[in-house]
Parts: sequence; C-alpha cells; structure tokens
Amino acid sequence: MGISRKGKIALAALAVAAMAIVAIASGSRRKTGEEIRKVPVNLNETLTNEMSDTSALAGFDDRVINYMTQWGLKGVSLSVMRNDSLLYAKGYGMADTKQPMQPGNILRMASVSKLVTAVGIMVLEEKGLLSLDEKVFGPEGILNDSLYNAAISDTLYYKITVEDLLRHKAGFSKKGGDPMFSTRWIMMQNRWNTVPTKEQLMVLQLKRPLAFEPGTWQDYSNFGYLALSMVIEKVSGMSYEDFMQEKVLHPAGCTGFRLGGNYYADKYPEEVRYYVQKDDEPAEEFNNSGRKVPRCYGGNNIEGLLGAGGWVGSTPELALFVASIDGKSEVPDIITKESVDAMTEYFDPDTFSLGWNDTKPTGEWTRTGTFAGTSALVKYFPDGECWVFISNTSTYKGPGLAKHTTELFEALRARYSSRFPLRNMFYSY
Repeated sequence: MGISRKGKIALAALAVAAMAIVAIASGSRRKTGEEIRKVPVNLNETLTNEMSDTSALAGFDDRVINYMTQWGLKGVSLSVMRNDSLLYAKGYGMADTKQPMQPGNILRMASVSKLVTAVGIMVLEEKGLLSLDEKVFGPEGILNDSLYNAAISDTLYYKITVEDLLRHKAGFSKKGGDPMFSTRWIMMQNRWNTVPTKEQLMVLQLKRPLAFEPGTWQDYSNFGYLALSMVIEKVSGMSYEDFMQEKVLHPAGCTGFRLGGNYYADKYPEEVRYYVQKDDEPAEEFNNSGRKVPRCYGGNNIEGLLGAGGWVGSTPELALFVASIDGKSEVPDIITKESVDAMTEYFDPDTFSLGWNDTKPTGEWTRTGTFAGTSALVKYFPDGECWVFISNTSTYKGPGLAKHTTELFEALRARYSSRFPLRNMFYSY
C-alpha cells in the first residue's frame, strides 16, 4: 500500500527534524533556506575571552586554573573545536607582565611545528614536485649539492627517503646529543666562533655514520625535520618560511603563524613571555658567549629549528589548521583526502605517523611539543572534537606533562562537551 501525500509530508518533516538534531549534536551551524554566507574572521584580532564566558560552563575555568596552579603555569591558551566548528577559545593567567592571556596571543608550539612541516611535504607531493619514496641524499637525491655529496661517508645515507624523515626512520640518533639543541657543544668541538648554519649542520651530520639502516627502526629526530625544511626549500625554490606561509598556512586561514625568535627582545607584539619552572638554573647561552641566560631565552637556538620546532601561533589558529587537514568539509581542507588518510594511517604502536606523534585506529590523533618555556598538546578525538592547549611555562615533567594535560581534557570533556555553545567562531555569518 502506498504512502499518502500527508504521510510523505510527515516523513519529510521528521527527516528535516532529524537533520537538525544531527547538526546541533555536531556543534556546527546548519544552513537553512538560502545558502548562508560564511565569512572567515581574523581569529587573533576578533576573539576575546568574554566570547567564551557562559553560565553553561560553570566550574570549567576553576578546573583549568587549578591545573595551572598544580603545575606552576603562568599562562595557558585553550581552544576546543568539534567537527570543524570552533566552540571555545580562551586564555588563562598572564601572557606577559600585567597582560592577561587572550585567545589571540601567539605562543611557541615547539614540535607541533612538525605537523605543519609534514603538511608542507604533502602539498609538494600533491603538486607532483616530490614523492614520499624519493631519495633525499646522494647524487640521485633531492639534497644532492656537491658539498653534501662530498661529506657522505656512510652509503646508507643513499637509502633515506622523504617518508623515512617524516617517520623518524632515517637512521639519525641523539646519542652524543641532539644536534638541534647542542649548538654550544658543536661550536666548541669544531672550534667555531659563530653559530653553525643549517648547511654546516647538514655537512657535520653527513660525515657521521647512521645509527641504523634507514626504514628498519625509528628514533625521534629533530634533525630529520630540519632536513625536511631544507627539502622544502630545494624543491620549491623558496625559503622554508615563505613557502609555508604562501602555500600552506595562508590557504588554511592561519595568518598569524610566525617563525619565532630566541630572545624576549625578538618577540612579536602579540607574543607571550615565556617562563621556566622555579628551580631551573640559568643556562649557558647557546652561542657560546659565556653568559648565563634563562633557558627559555637564549638557552637554545629556536631560530635554527625551522620546521622541527620554530613556529609560534595561537590555539584558535592551530585548531583551524587541524580543521584544514582533517578530512571534514565544514572547513575546506588544503590537502586531499588521500593525503589526510596517509598522514593518519595506523600501522603499529612503534611507527610514527606523518607529522602526528601518534594516530590510533579509533581515529584519535595526537601531536605534542615541549621545550624550555613551552608545553603544547593537540588532541583530536574519534568523535570529531579537537582540544588545543599551549602554555607559556615549562615544568620539570618536560614532555611528560602531555599525559596530565590529556587527563585534564578527558575530565573536562566528560563534564562539559555537551554544554559548549552551538556555534562556529571560525566564521561570521
């Protein structure tokens, strides 16, 4: 027996209602009637703390502040996104002396920068300018400059691929010190009076034997991501920063990202002040000057990290960046679904993902970043919710703080996920 016209109308009404419920549950704004024009906003200039104040989240601030007190954090920026909709963005504590943290403040994100660099590589691959299985070193490699070829003593270098660098499987080892955080010792050992350039560091590394055959093992390597930064420069014909800004960050709507400086005097107007834990002793300045400095301001050569850890940005823009590489459609992606799938593919617990620290078969993705004055965590959950946290203070836990920040996320999600305002602060309407 057929369905009457009234029955069809009733079913249609039920379908519309169901779609509305799904839209509300997803936290994104559903278009009704004519297409609603979405206009991207400049997040760092538009968002304020007051925009995320709501009685529905009573007790939320107290939990974050208690966490800051527990770990001695001077300031924190926190953003929450669900299904490409920015639901929450707020600063806690101090950005600088007498300056409260706001969502638009930018902070060092340390190794979260590696996720940005990995996306740059995927963009180049999609343009047909390189492939992940392409060799990096030797006469047939991307970095085939005569200076580098002459420096190679271990022919295993000829086996290193772009993907090996992305997955920390190139054969580099931190035994004897991480070259990206051992500038002073490198200068002393080589009797150099000036800070080594990235080219000098590359030659120095190529003269050393690899710790293992490329592709057969993994050892987390900051140097590997410096090499990827140099690959981007060689293939694109642009500086690393210019390429990333023009081809990756600006297309994603992230206009406030910058490569950071070494000292407080180098900071951008909207950048925070960094702090170390109370018991952290002054460090020898990275340039072997003999001066003692706060570890977060001159203890390491941040400017030399490039794609391994040099970016600064706000948490709302970092959430927007994740939205542009997550395979969801609310925010247009800057890479294809095939690239998203490749970056988040799970192999086993001992294989790094491309740019991400870890991606689980459940759909949970993690990226962490830590050095003096900074602790950052990006956690993308299987339900499409993404939490982004950056502090301007380091703790004695170092990278281990991410575990506790994850626990904070889980506790807040359990209590408040259903209470966030249903909106998308990435856009105005």
